Amino acid sequence: MSSLMERITDALSAIRNPRTGADVMAAEQVRDIATTVDGKVRFTLLLAPEDDATLVRDVRQAVEQIDGVRDVRVDVRDPSQKSEPTPARRAPASAPAPESQPMHQPTAAKRALPVMEAAPAPKAPPRVPDPVQYPNLGRIIAVSSGKGGVGKSTVAVNLAIALAKAGKRVGIMDADIYGPNLPLMLGVDAAPAVRDEKIIPLEAFGIKVISLGFLIEKEQPAIWRGPIVMKIITQFLRDVNWGQLDYFLVDMPPGTGDAQLSLVQATQVHGAVIVTTPQQVSVGDALRGVKMFERTAVPVLGVVENMSWFENPETGKPIAMFGSGGGERLAKECGLPLIGQIPLDPRIQEGGDTGRPIVDAEPDSKASKAIHQLAERVMQRLDERYR
Repeated sequence: MSSLMERITDALSAIRNPRTGADVMAAEQVRDIATTVDGKVRFTLLLAPEDDATLVRDVRQAVEQIDGVRDVRVDVRDPSQKSEPTPARRAPASAPAPESQPMHQPTAAKRALPVMEAAPAPKAPPRVPDPVQYPNLGRIIAVSSGKGGVGKSTVAVNLAIALAKAGKRVGIMDADIYGPNLPLMLGVDAAPAVRDEKIIPLEAFGIKVISLGFLIEKEQPAIWRGPIVMKIITQFLRDVNWGQLDYFLVDMPPGTGDAQLSLVQATQVHGAVIVTTPQQVSVGDALRGVKMFERTAVPVLGVVENMSWFENPETGKPIAMFGSGGGERLAKECGLPLIGQIPLDPRIQEGGDTGRPIVDAEPDSKASKAIHQLAERVMQRLDERYR
């Protein structure tokens, strides 16, 4: 029987780059294939800006369908990088790769990874550093949207509190460097302490939280370019004493800019939740957010439609204030589930302004119940993918 490495290279050899017509193995677009003995597979795909982003999905699906493969991670890199990983080569039929050959692990974080099987190579050049793993953060979830004004931060905060109420250890990071809102929404505003060279996160409603809003004056604008944004996000991941968490939520800024790219380069993101509202202009922007995560090989857990309807206080009938069906259309177009529909409730806005999120302040409201259902579906989607 052929080895797992041979089956992987065979499957990838059947995938052709639509732009060049060459298969990804012959073109050496796939690098550093590695597997664990329990069926986890990881490799690098070199994707040029002019390549079709669906190539990431195609190579992942090809490997996921192989018997014995339990989980697949694809690291996407630009081939124009000066230092590139080692090309993956077809394993010779007469000499299958050993099932327990360890990979070189230069840092303590990488030494925590399971033993890997690596494709044979006559000489291994220096490796490009992989995104750092933070096992203490649990499963990392990016809450994102294509545009501002859709209630993304409100969804992120209430989702975090709902997970905590379900008995989970939860942290939330405000990655909206240019407009940090979590201090106001959670009703916490103090300079975090530093102990043993680690920042101590603040706590509210059973969750741990860090935000740039704790560290700068309220009126101070953050006029920073991409490299500074990357440093801030990395510091919030690495230098904050989060303890051991089950879920780590990242409230992303709107759009598909430096913060999103910095996060996926800094660590493994286990899933993304895309927030939209029903109207078409929001859906179109959210679609770009979905494509961005697909291009960077981050699995999208599903779509959340916020402000889905307003309940008439006299009749109890729903009123579609911002149209209807946008979240469902986006989900169908992207082949994703619609994992939540949250009604428009004035108490949500009030809670965000006063630091009393609705999940805590009004636990019996329909909006709170919808967010608790969203939390259950997020946990379920992650369990299905990573169990």
